[in-house]
Amino acid sequence: MKLIFGLGNPGKKYQDTRHNIGAKAIERLVALNLNQVVLAAPTTFMNESGLNAKSLIKRHYLKTSDLIVIHDDLDLPLGQIKIVKDRGSAGHKGIDSIIKELGSKNFIRFRVGICPKNGKPNQVEKFVLQKFNPEEKKMIEQSLNKTIEAIEFLLKNNLEKTMAKYNV
Repeated sequence: MKLIFGLGNPGKKYQDTRHNIGAKAIERLVALNLNQVVLAAPTTFMNESGLNAKSLIKRHYLKTSDLIVIHDDLDLPLGQIKIVKDRGSAGHKGIDSIIKELGSKNFIRFRVGICPKNGKPNQVEKFVLQKFNPEEKKMIEQSLNKTIEAIEFLLKNNLEKTMAKYNV
């Protein structure tokens, strides 16, 4: 069994923000009725995501390596996705929290790029809580579709094959 955990902040106020890409992906995955998969989004704010991840792993008797996290990533251009495993947080507060609570970085991450064309903004905390403009929305829809496709592929294949196919 796998736990797919889509990061985001709870509440309607944050629903369509850049920081809620992971939770948005979970909404789409629910419709697929995947077998042997627990789908979840945190009920805590981003910087406390590890509390929910740890609780779910214990409740379902999973290992850290059974965790797949989907999250926004300001180090990747808008629309790009990258799959990684056993990597540091690069300053992402939600990933920091998960690594701290689990005491491990031995889990798979689907990084969904949100960096605008003109580069990283100066006020990162403010930027990630903003909504996408119409042009960005189209690009993020495509990257979410690719993320869902890659997750389905991963559930049927191994990580190496998935990374080779989708990390282009």
